[in-house]
Amino acid sequence: MGTGIIGREVAVEIIKDDITRGRFKAAIFDFDGTISLIRAGWQDVMYPYFVEVLAETPRAESLEELEHVVREFVDLLTGKQTIYQCIQLVEEVEKRGGAPLAPLEYKHEYLRRLWERIEYRVHGLEDGSIEQETMLVPGSMQLLRELKNKGLSLYLASGTDEPYVLHEAAVLGVDGFFDGGIYGALDRYEDFSKEKVIQEIIKSHNLAGEELLGFGDGYVEIENVKAVGGYAVGVATDEIRREGINEWKRQRLTEAGADMIIPDYRCLADLIEYLFPKN
Repeated sequence: MGTGIIGREVAVEIIKDDITRGRFKAAIFDFDGTISLIRAGWQDVMYPYFVEVLAETPRAESLEELEHVVREFVDLLTGKQTIYQCIQLVEEVEKRGGAPLAPLEYKHEYLRRLWERIEYRVHGLEDGSIEQETMLVPGSMQLLRELKNKGLSLYLASGTDEPYVLHEAAVLGVDGFFDGGIYGALDRYEDFSKEKVIQEIIKSHNLAGEELLGFGDGYVEIENVKAVGGYAVGVATDEIRREGINEWKRQRLTEAGADMIIPDYRCLADLIEYLFPKN
């Protein structure tokens, strides 16, 4: 146990050094913030929208207090389907004496606002005016290719709605790597969770926990991977600068139980060397 740093060019922080490595047969990735940067800055849409909703309730606190409330529950639920943040918003409206909309209505309005922010990115990738590399966590393609070459089955599971994930993975050129499947949120939200995808991976490949490798930038996927005994890599990318560590992400991922923290995948050689040690 204990924290250590390895890496020749980009620092790789080892949180737990007593975990079995090298036996991986499958890997599961989160999407937004772990592979894709298309939706970078989504919090700047969700936070103010939710604060706006709560500010209209009869017993609303100050805007500063509401922002604190919103950040707490949004951040805690990051990695789950967006609908769960909207379900919590409903509860917060009710606590303050308001008459909430249905969670799905809040979700659709949030997605409408988010689309206004990211539409140019998607269209730019579609018509080639934006290079794929600029909308990917640095080193993503190289890592996916390396894991495929090592014979791992790759899965993608996102809290973003499935049609968007499928389309955005395609325009980024990464969809072909995920032979295990690409999974996203459903309007029937009870039918999907990252936990369910992980259980299916374990079952279909007859895996021991230590044969599952997970990559994610949210609390949920790290906890889910660790719950089955897998190895969890916390990806603490600064999504705006595309380099360095986002310290808030790093802290949350560590609290969630990540075995390793990386800023991105430019540390590929060191990452692979550590995850797949030569005996």
